[in-house]
Amino acid sequence: MNLFSRRRKPGLAPVEISERQGVRFLHLGGPAVQSAMRIKSPDHLELEYTRAMMGFLLFHRQPRDIALIGLGGGSIAKFIHRHLPDSRLTALEINPEVVAAARAWFHLPPDDDRLRVITGDGAAFVHDHPESQDVLLVDGYDANRIVDALASPEFYRACRAMLRPGGVAAFNLWGSDEYYPRYHDRLARAFGEHALQLPAEKKANIVVFAFRKPLPDTSFAYLSGRAERLEADIGLEFDDFLVRMGYCNPCSDSAFLA
Repeated sequence: MNLFSRRRKPGLAPVEISERQGVRFLHLGGPAVQSAMRIKSPDHLELEYTRAMMGFLLFHRQPRDIALIGLGGGSIAKFIHRHLPDSRLTALEINPEVVAAARAWFHLPPDDDRLRVITGDGAAFVHDHPESQDVLLVDGYDANRIVDALASPEFYRACRAMLRPGGVAAFNLWGSDEYYPRYHDRLARAFGEHALQLPAEKKANIVVFAFRKPLPDTSFAYLSGRAERLEADIGLEFDDFLVRMGYCNPCSDSAFLA
């Protein structure tokens, strides 16, 4: 179902909605799924990679300010708004039709003192706001691939600069993308090789966490305790995240790239 008939901004893909087996999907100009919501559980993170992106909580316990580049259906924004009451989230989405769809079809709540959705250029926002965020989440795709402006060396350097000391950024990348090694190399260089990879279990997504010094405690002893508490608090599979990042006791104490 094509949602909008009004004049579309040049270069922006049409927003379409589909439903299958109780799940509503958002598409941008093609069959690829950009966002998904289980209709009877609208606040649940249906897609595995969205749950993986919440792995930043293993490394930053109490973020005050979080920026999200790429809104989609608003799944991550909704989850943060519900489960992190002490955090403020600013979400950037360049396509106004995506914002409208998230509000109308995916239960994205209205803006308040903890949620601000901006229709605008996410890359420009990152460049213009150094040292403003504790956590940065980047999930910017068009109908076919990652948006070029969100994968350049300059953008990754700006991401690092946007973080406050001790901050963490999470990037959703496609491991099956022929350019993945290039993107990962750019990202790792921008962050001084301080990065961890969390591959999805069933899809090709790889969430890369990158850090601005001072670096977090990445010992197995610390993270396993943290994962247990988080799993009890918000119900995501944090123990499994550690396994997929290369942690297992006692075979490795840290999967961190120093």
